[in-house]
Amino acid sequence: MDTLSKTENRILMAQAREALRGKWGLAVGATIVYLLVLIPVQLIPVLGFIAGILIGGPMALGLAIFALALARKQYASVGQIFEGFQKFGTALGAYLLQMIFVLLWMLLLIIPGIIAALSYALTYYIIAEDSSIGPLEAITKSKTMMRGNRWKLFCLAFRFFGWALLCVLTLGIGLFWLTPYIYVSFAKFYDDVKGQGAPAA
Repeated sequence: MDTLSKTENRILMAQAREALRGKWGLAVGATIVYLLVLIPVQLIPVLGFIAGILIGGPMALGLAIFALALARKQYASVGQIFEGFQKFGTALGAYLLQMIFVLLWMLLLIIPGIIAALSYALTYYIIAEDSSIGPLEAITKSKTMMRGNRWKLFCLAFRFFGWALLCVLTLGIGLFWLTPYIYVSFAKFYDDVKGQGAPAA
């Protein structure tokens, strides 16, 4: 049975800010580490593209693990960014399948590609919570959970557009704060779709 996100996006964002209170330093530090791993690797000529694919899934999974811990006010650490490598095969499989599916949909038109990306948006949160799930199963579950929720997630993401423009005035430095604000808000969205309040720390 599909579950609809019932909490208004502005409230999800407020909840994310509350979850980040006193944790901004940790969140910014984790974001910097995340980017310091991904960006230099992808800049390596030729091999960077392959390396980016190999680590992209595990790093995205680690970010989901970290975001959920922050959103739920549980123990969070920078090291969680790398916990996705403990499920390397599943994370890589999910990354490759999502990339293939989105590209195939974008061959039709840009909008179907965007819809597909929104449908798969909860994949890494699902993998983070279920050690036994496979990549295709996680993607399928994400598609099921996102039925009726895609537009709401799109609107949530769009709410950060103005903040992103303001970050340009800080020469991009503001993105170190905006990025965790976004991924914790998305983690709140995931829990809302599940109909789950934040567990006690």
